[in-house]
Amino acid sequence: MATQRRRNGKGNGKANPAEDEAVYQAILHALLEGKLKAGAKLAEPPLAEIFGVSRERIRKVLHRLGAERRLEMIPNRGARVPRPTLDDVRSVYEAHRVLEAGVLTQLVRHVDDALIDRLNAHLAEERAAATRGDRAASVRLSGAFHVHLVEALGNAELSRFLADLLSRSSVMVSVYEPATDSICAVDEHGAIVEALRARDVARAIAVSREHFLHVESRLHLDDVVPASEDLTAVFAAEKPKRRRHAVVPAKAGTHNPRE
Repeated sequence: MATQRRRNGKGNGKANPAEDEAVYQAILHALLEGKLKAGAKLAEPPLAEIFGVSRERIRKVLHRLGAERRLEMIPNRGARVPRPTLDDVRSVYEAHRVLEAGVLTQLVRHVDDALIDRLNAHLAEERAAATRGDRAASVRLSGAFHVHLVEALGNAELSRFLADLLSRSSVMVSVYEPATDSICAVDEHGAIVEALRARDVARAIAVSREHFLHVESRLHLDDVVPASEDLTAVFAAEKPKRRRHAVVPAKAGTHNPRE
């Protein structure tokens, strides 16, 4: 497949934003789904073969994920799924608690029915993802809930701070939190919405704080499955498949150009 793509002008080092984005999304989805374990190495050669693109293209995607702090870029050793320490986890979730306390303090002054409706619509998406067992969507939507809160303030600096935290914490959750615990986050988000609806800032901050503490406590750093180096198995569903053309039987007295 990789050879065929290179013959078609693909798989070289030339820019192809759509294909680069497809590879990026496939690797990100595997991260959020928890298919890539802590410490797993993302080697360029097998990824290039799996996706049918050049190593330079893979390197570009891996560096993008590294810049987002979703992967660790280790000099002379390549990209790996982060293996955060207990101190790393504590620092990230302390930052989440402090940031959101400030956000809620400001946001409670601007709560209206439109905001509550948007948050409730988002909660419905979270519950649907958890119910159908869509791990990647659950992790993504869980982070997006906090994005909705920050974006309601219209402060680009706060949004950037949160994006950096979520890039790290979403990988922590994907790797270390049991998938069965995802529904807990939805209920906790719902409690924050109810506190905002009541314009009870003290309650909103308390619920938010407990929520982040609960997430932190659900991260089982000691129960991690050993990382597999078999990237083909991880990305089996993402590997491009060659399309087969059906042979149409020729009508009597005509020539079939496929023959």
